[in-house]
Amino acid sequence: MTPKDPTSRLNHRVIGICIAAALGGFLFGFDTSVINGAVDALSEQFALGPALTGFAVSSALIGCALGAWFAGPVANRLGRVPVMLIAAVLFLVSALGSGLAFGVWDLIAWRVVGGLGVGAASVIAPAYIAEVSPAAVRGRLGSLQQLAIVTGIFVALLSDALFVNLAGSASEPYWWGLEAWRWMFMAEAVPALAYGLFAFRLPESPRFLVARGDLDRAAQVLYDFTGVDQVNLKIQEIKDTLDSEQRESLRDLRGTLMGLKPIVWIGIALSVFQQFVGINVIFYYSTTLWRSVGFGESDALTITVITSVTNIVVTIIAILLVDKVGRRPMLLVGSLGMALSLALMAVAFSFATMTTAADGSTSAELGGAWATVALVAANAFVVFFGATWGPLVWVLLGEMFPNRIRAGALAVAAAAQWAANFAVSTTFPLLADVGLTLAYGLYAVMAGLSFLFVWWFVPETKGRELEDMTDTVSVRRSRRRTPSDR
Repeated sequence: MTPKDPTSRLNHRVIGICIAAALGGFLFGFDTSVINGAVDALSEQFALGPALTGFAVSSALIGCALGAWFAGPVANRLGRVPVMLIAAVLFLVSALGSGLAFGVWDLIAWRVVGGLGVGAASVIAPAYIAEVSPAAVRGRLGSLQQLAIVTGIFVALLSDALFVNLAGSASEPYWWGLEAWRWMFMAEAVPALAYGLFAFRLPESPRFLVARGDLDRAAQVLYDFTGVDQVNLKIQEIKDTLDSEQRESLRDLRGTLMGLKPIVWIGIALSVFQQFVGINVIFYYSTTLWRSVGFGESDALTITVITSVTNIVVTIIAILLVDKVGRRPMLLVGSLGMALSLALMAVAFSFATMTTAADGSTSAELGGAWATVALVAANAFVVFFGATWGPLVWVLLGEMFPNRIRAGALAVAAAAQWAANFAVSTTFPLLADVGLTLAYGLYAVMAGLSFLFVWWFVPETKGRELEDMTDTVSVRRSRRRTPSDR
């Protein structure tokens, strides 16, 4: 390919705007994981029990569910880019409010505000990226969302570890007499400002522009950014998928299967399974978990940072493979790997020694080889999740729905994901009090069920144009069935 080939230039431009859009994913990862290093300090400073600790950690997820639910309709009315700008403002307000919180309840309120931004970003970024990406590379570009999420997790955990090392502890004062955990939250203000500035420069989605009748701007975006040669033909294809409905709303998701279209239920189930395997237990509570098996605060944070680096590496591997291997095979492999590694963690913690603290809470202590087994199994779980279910669920949610219901269906699926995340994060401290074997055993069962669900219900979308997606689904009854059979 010569430098004069316009396709080369256009591909670089679409990659650029997809990266900018995926910054919402970075803030998504940062906002939801930054509390990891602050959990113990918050519990100590505000004298929280296990139940309130779990709620403080997972409170942002209430906002996430609400933000995801409303982001679709708002995006259909105002556009994809304005929703990104709103999310950036919410991130900024939450960062400052959380860092300056007076007590646990106003901290929870500020975390909910940040959750609204996370929920909105979780819907808009994959929808926007799918709508501006050529079909041949849409999987890779869609995976940028997950790469941004895991990078945000890494940076949040790295900044947590940095503040702990500089201050001596998350609960110790640092700059201006404010405790280190407060600076962990306020550090998010920097990427929030960057996200807002980048969003100002993004072009609107061509499919949104076509839906609003702005064909000239849609044609310009398609020509300048997506590398489409026959712009008028592509616009007509988009119009054909939109003409059946003048305005998309959540009512369009109604169907014959328990009130919703089958494809919407598949999106919801993918979202729920992604969370019910317990991945966010690793990223929300890992510092506390590793401290419970004998590591100091600084070492526990270091292990958590290493785990997040592993997550980044395997996400890059997923980006390289998704458009070659396909979505379904990778999800199936991931389900099996997660089930085995979670089961191994459950076995390891069955040999833990339980101790009871003065406040009545219990913790597990692992010694010898079982501590190593638990550490290896936890990282193996992250590898299998990060290379498959982490990025590919977002890819599928961005591309599996027909044009006329994409934003609304993605909003419902993302809201379900945040509700599932809230349920898992809130119940983990209580389950851990009963026994970590129970907690990780339940997550292992969910990973096994996710394999059966993908095998029977999830369609392959590799290489298909968004205009070819339909809302009809049939059960896969044998290995010989192919996408053409559906």
